[in-house]
Amino acid sequence: MKKFLTVISILGVLYLIPLIFGGNLMAQTIMSELPEETGGLLEGLRHFWEYTGFSNVSFGNIIMIVVGLFFIFLAIRFHYEPLLLIPIGTGILLGNIPFPAGAGVGIYESGSVLNYLYFGVTQGIYPPLIFLGIGAMTDFSSLISNPRLMLLGAAAQIGVFGTFVGAVALGFEIHEAGAISIIGGADGPTAIFASAKMAPHLIGSIAIAAYSYMALVPVIQPPIMRLLISKKERLIKMKPPRAVSKTEKILFPIIGLLLTTFISPSAIPLLGMLFFGNILKESGVTDRLADTARTKMIDIVTILLGVTVGASTQASVFLTGSSIKIFALGAVSFIIATAGGLIFAKVMNLFLSTNNKINPLIGAAGVSAVPDSARVVQQEGIKSDPSNHLLMHAMAPNVSGVIGSAVAAGIMISFLM
Repeated sequence: MKKFLTVISILGVLYLIPLIFGGNLMAQTIMSELPEETGGLLEGLRHFWEYTGFSNVSFGNIIMIVVGLFFIFLAIRFHYEPLLLIPIGTGILLGNIPFPAGAGVGIYESGSVLNYLYFGVTQGIYPPLIFLGIGAMTDFSSLISNPRLMLLGAAAQIGVFGTFVGAVALGFEIHEAGAISIIGGADGPTAIFASAKMAPHLIGSIAIAAYSYMALVPVIQPPIMRLLISKKERLIKMKPPRAVSKTEKILFPIIGLLLTTFISPSAIPLLGMLFFGNILKESGVTDRLADTARTKMIDIVTILLGVTVGASTQASVFLTGSSIKIFALGAVSFIIATAGGLIFAKVMNLFLSTNNKINPLIGAAGVSAVPDSARVVQQEGIKSDPSNHLLMHAMAPNVSGVIGSAVAAGIMISFLM
């Protein structure tokens, strides 16, 4: 709880400072006082100075650079999603190096290299490729062996719809609220995909909020789990998952693809690629393609996605009242999603026999932060009973949460677009 409060407080202060003080604090040096017409060397120095970052820096740039350094610190010091936070943190540094307008280097300047790379974010290209890699590395066996655990993944999506209501209440336009709501699914690629469709101008804020809370799963979830789940409930041991046949593993992604895309056609790019990746993995005849999707390809896309999303947090665009509201909504939605999964697991136990009860801790894995939330469940279970291993059980609601958040995003897009 202390870590959670510390991290949230620091981030909150960093975001609030520029709003409180406002304005740009331009660097002041003796060079700024040189006369306009000095000619020769001094005039050359003046022009050089005007094109440096020191001359164009604003207080907002400094604040965002500190945020980027803080993300990198969290990744290195505490190992909070380093594969995400280091690219995003470095991107924030790149996006907030001051430059004169029209220099052709900013991510929002047409024709710049960063602008071309950012095209994959704004057009929703990177998220489906991420889902392809996730599908190729995901084992659905635990979900196939105990399908009722899929309900926990569905229950956690209450965070999505709760965030939507909160965003509307805070004054966001309905399309913006729909994009912001996906933060409640704790799924960065899905949040970016939905934002690109419904509120492109909020992609940076939404993506940073989504990935921040995904990275902070080990900090945010444990206090909620201890608050809602009693010591006795944490000691519940579940039956080992049954063995799943090869045929079941092959049929599941095919049936899942058809069923989910018929329910939510707008999510075809995400769900189609997710199940396609899993078909590559389970078919047994496309090992090279599956290996490429889950290693080299997803690594490349993660780098491009992280750096460009980070660079999109240019201070002049990112440091607004809307960003503060989105960040706050993200925290609340993540807590609601986690609590929704935990409480629904307790409700399920009311209808199950003593021998078939589930450990309510696995309900926290219903958020789609794969596989971190499942690992947190495992760690909390071991703290209560070192012999109680919940990882395989937790993976069922975890992967169903991924599916659920994509379906929820598709439904939002269908209704609001």
